[in-house]
Amino acid sequence: MRFTSSAGRLLTAGAVTVALLAGSGAAVAASPAQGAAATSSSVASEGPYARLHPLVDLAAQRLATADLVAAAKYGTGSPIDDPAREQQVLDDVARQARELGADPEATVRIFRDQIEANKVVQRELHRRWGADPAQAPTPEERPDLAEVRKEINRVNGELVRGIADSPSARSAPSCRGLLAVAGLRVRHERQLDVVHSVALGRALRSVCAG
Repeated sequence: MRFTSSAGRLLTAGAVTVALLAGSGAAVAASPAQGAAATSSSVASEGPYARLHPLVDLAAQRLATADLVAAAKYGTGSPIDDPAREQQVLDDVARQARELGADPEATVRIFRDQIEANKVVQRELHRRWGADPAQAPTPEERPDLAEVRKEINRVNGELVRGIADSPSARSAPSCRGLLAVAGLRVRHERQLDVVHSVALGRALRSVCAG
């Protein structure tokens, strides 16, 4: 199996770290992303954008684990949809939000999107591996799902804090426009392929209030 280059390094090192995985899909076109980077750099230290960009980057970090989750489950009979695990995550982030004085309902909405985005990547990878078994992970290459989930939990905690710190940015009239700029910038910075770019859009659906 050929993992993406970042995932290969994660498995070789035997650790789950924060890394974005450059897949085999087409890269995001440079010109719009570069334009977004230039635009966002001028507002990165001001107003709502300074709160929104970290949320987008954390969503991208969380998506980086989807490749490893997919590999850990492939060929084991473990389903991509795991309602019990998903509810556990939602209950946990709601609890963390309450402890931080944040809105647990908004936090859960945003995390439902994170979970669905993660499954977008998993489903696509399982589809590809089913179509081309030579690309599929072997049992020896299969990551430890418990270790992958430790990284997911770490990112979840940071994302909950980011949500708690950004209510005014997420409810600002400029939120959707600035979120789009941040999304383009993160796609460029992280060199996301098509699948991860689409999934990132899914992950951000409920970030802006209303």
